[in-house]
Amino acid sequence: MRTYRELFQTPEFLPFFTTVSVQVAAQTATGLALGTLVYTATGSPLLSALAMFGPSLAQVAGALTLLSAADRLPPRATLTGLALLFALGTGVQAIPGLPLWAAFALLLALGVASSLGGGVRYGLLNEILPQRGFLLGRSVLNMTVGTMQIVGFAVGGVLVTALSARGTLLVGAGLYVVAAALARFGLTALPPRATGRASVRETWRTNALLWSSPPRRSVYLALWVPNGLVVGCESLYIAYAPGYAGLLFACGALGMLAGDTLVGRFVPGRWRARLGAPLRLLLAAPYLLFALDPGVPVAVVAVVLASVGFSASLLLQERLMALTPAELSGHALGLSSSGMLAMQGVGAALAGSIAQVTSPGTGMAAVAALSLAVTVALAPGLRAGRGRGPAGRLQGDGSTDGPPAGSPPGPPDGSPDGSPRTKETKETTTS
Repeated sequence: MRTYRELFQTPEFLPFFTTVSVQVAAQTATGLALGTLVYTATGSPLLSALAMFGPSLAQVAGALTLLSAADRLPPRATLTGLALLFALGTGVQAIPGLPLWAAFALLLALGVASSLGGGVRYGLLNEILPQRGFLLGRSVLNMTVGTMQIVGFAVGGVLVTALSARGTLLVGAGLYVVAAALARFGLTALPPRATGRASVRETWRTNALLWSSPPRRSVYLALWVPNGLVVGCESLYIAYAPGYAGLLFACGALGMLAGDTLVGRFVPGRWRARLGAPLRLLLAAPYLLFALDPGVPVAVVAVVLASVGFSASLLLQERLMALTPAELSGHALGLSSSGMLAMQGVGAALAGSIAQVTSPGTGMAAVAALSLAVTVALAPGLRAGRGRGPAGRLQGDGSTDGPPAGSPPGPPDGSPDGSPRTKETKETTTS
């Protein structure tokens, strides 16, 4: 599967795509509104950053308790219920006079629920697409995230001005209701992907199995840490340029859209392994310029260039799925998503803390430098896992099915002809 026409002709993909698009638009507009509301009330870069990205920290709790349910719940009913839960939570956040502690407690609760949603959503994507359609399908979802973020931040900025931040939260709640309706009436009622009872114990057991392979562990860390730190840079847009934060967010989404389009649709398989490392470095390097407190035009260019680097996640997700069995796909993707979002919360907290005692530009440059250092440190582990193809694929008993001793390594992308072998993929810079 190499064309968008083939992708959208796949049964179930269009309603799935539409549901995700509306939900991302809701999340984008409400995140901007809530961050603006908190910054206006407190004047704190740290609290405004946590208002937008702090709920991602709660993904850790969800990843440790709920993920075994990702493959054991019916996808349509779960996605519908979660969208309605977010509609209710967003509506409560719009209540005038809601205490700050209550708003953050609600955000954390919704963050825990999001960890389950990521596993269900992307496990379903892997289920409805053929094996070789995963990278293209995942890139299209990333593209729609970028597009909806551009629209969401732009429209959200207008709505915050025209309707107030609380009015924008109510609009977002309505969009979540629309997403719930699209999931309920657009998707087919598929059965769960796995049998058995979901439990905290089963979640821990499967997490341990997924973490047991060194190649897969390196991929997880590369997906989680550098991206999360760069999102910490993004969390300071409001504090850095309050009047232009929507523009910076929209330009970041534009860069991400461009990168995902190029990598997902036009980069041939033989180039993917070579592009991974440069893209991971590009993700953070432009943010070093913020140490000089550049004006808005230079900041916009830096943000666009850096956001192209988010496309490196597509290549890492493809490799992760080549190492993961189908029956654990939802759990593995949920763990990937939860880890990424949790690290976004860590990045936001770290960047906000640095900005609190220095300046927003210094905070952005500091976490960008840390992201670069982590990327360089993880490079040997990623190189060691390259060329092994499906080696290390996890089995149900926790063992791996690497190639026989003395056998030559497979081609770079893990398939006989060098084309990517994928089983599924995972989420975006935002849940």
